[in-house]
Amino acid sequence: MTDRSHVRQVVHEVITEILPSVRAEDIGGRQHLKDLGADSVDRVEIILGVRERLGVTEPLASFSDLPDLDHLVAFLTEVTA
Repeated sequence: MTDRSHVRQVVHEVITEILPSVRAEDIGGRQHLKDLGADSVDRVEIILGVRERLGVTEPLASFSDLPDLDHLVAFLTEVTA
């Protein structure tokens, strides 16, 4: 089982690797990846990186309607439980 804080940490790590100009402390839960400056390619790379690190096999389409990072973390926590 993966807890929410671990999932959040992984999401923040991947975001800061793909978007090096974004500092982890500047990432908020109510933000969307677009708000952090991620273009469509960046967003796909971030989701792929998070899926890989957490061992998630959910299709990419499952992530398209998540409104913000809080929802992304909640979704990932649920599918890794």
